[in-house]
Amino acid sequence: QVQLVESGGGAVQAGGSLRLSCAASGGTFSVYAMGWFRQGPGKEREFVALISWSGGRSGGSPYYADSVKGRFTISRDNGKNTVYLQMNSLKPEDTAVYYCAANPAGYNSMYDQKYDYWGQGTQVTVSS
Repeated sequence: QVQLVESGGGAVQAGGSLRLSCAASGGTFSVYAMGWFRQGPGKEREFVALISWSGGRSGGSPYYADSVKGRFTISRDNGKNTVYLQMNSLKPEDTAVYYCAANPAGYNSMYDQKYDYWGQGTQVTVSS
């Protein structure tokens, strides 16, 4: 059983930055594709970013939603079983609960149905 725990959320002003972390336990983290999703108030959950599996300490290929491309950076540290989401130039529309998710099958997908394990979520609030 894989457990995921997110941290790093908070409240910032527009233009600010936050770094989210997602620590995984159980299983073989390096072979998982890892994704970040978010759900804003009154909205459906949406894809934010993913990073492919990696055999090294770090690496993996990143993919981003158009809405965050150029502002967010996803990375992973397999030595720490952790995936990160660096969020810069935050906008009020980035306000949401952010979830990390693991796909143990290792293939990349922007669809939340393809992810088997989810964290509890961390709140990000961006004020104008």
